[in-house]
Amino acid sequence: MRRGKEYEDIAVKYLENLGYTVLARNFHCRLGEIDVIAWDGEELVFVEVKGGKDMRFGHPAERLNMNKLRRIMACAYEFMERMGEDPPFRLDL
Repeated sequence: MRRGKEYEDIAVKYLENLGYTVLARNFHCRLGEIDVIAWDGEELVFVEVKGGKDMRFGHPAERLNMNKLRRIMACAYEFMERMGEDPPFRLDL
């Protein structure tokens, strides 16, 4: 768990250095969690952080299955509903 937070800290610093505005970390909804939520200009970005150098478990994109993707998207829609906005958005890994 601690290692996951370290990777999320690195990801947040990276995004902030690119000019993103981080809105939330570890946003929980009834179906799951989103690691980082940020604005990239006018676009809302939902970020799933996958860290590690060990490729035995596959590339990070290969570790994101459809079930996890559905849960992330459900949380993304819930976040936007709570915001009361429907901005352009994307999911980054």
